[in-house]
Amino acid sequence: MAFNIAIDGPAGAGKSTIARLVAKELSYIYVDTGAMYRAMALYFLRAGIAAGDEEKITAACERITVSLSNEGGEQQVFLNGENVNGLIRTEEVGKMTSAVSVYAPVREKLTQLQRELACTTDLIMDGRDIGTCVLPDAQVKIYLTASVETRGRRRFLELQEKGINCSLEEICEDIEKRDFRDMTREISPLKQAKDAILVDSSEMTIDQVVAKILEIVRDAE
Repeated sequence: MAFNIAIDGPAGAGKSTIARLVAKELSYIYVDTGAMYRAMALYFLRAGIAAGDEEKITAACERITVSLSNEGGEQQVFLNGENVNGLIRTEEVGKMTSAVSVYAPVREKLTQLQRELACTTDLIMDGRDIGTCVLPDAQVKIYLTASVETRGRRRFLELQEKGINCSLEEICEDIEKRDFRDMTREISPLKQAKDAILVDSSEMTIDQVVAKILEIVRDAE
């Protein structure tokens, strides 16, 4: 039987970074569900479909294929056969992702693929509703979070390192708005699963968070 680890939490909590490192330590497959949603959001942006146009988004889902592969130990995301790894991490795509992930057809399209993979593979999967919806039977569930200020500062420094001018205040405001959308959406809202272990990384280093999660996993094995 495959061993599954589900990591949920708000935007900017470091889920992807932590999940990748834990997967490497355990020799598990890392599935970045956020990247899959971002790939769909990129399609909608390219097609000129507004985030609020549910009818067109629903119709477009039938024309989208999102697949994953691992190359050199790194996950690659493909949108209709095109590698879009370098195109899906922009602020524009991030905002579109949060807006369209509320639609049932978008979630259903990707949930099926994620569940099929989890049935046969030891993996760690991160997102907004992994432990509550996608993998409710995961052996380990983590709810990884951090304060808005901490998450905003992390994003601010990341963008600065890339030479992108940005406002810390605006980033924090955007995170708060994204949290509200994710936590209040009708379909699969972001929330801590009843059996998930809370890990607040506000005052923790990356290595400390990884060590904590590895400890939780080993206790559950």
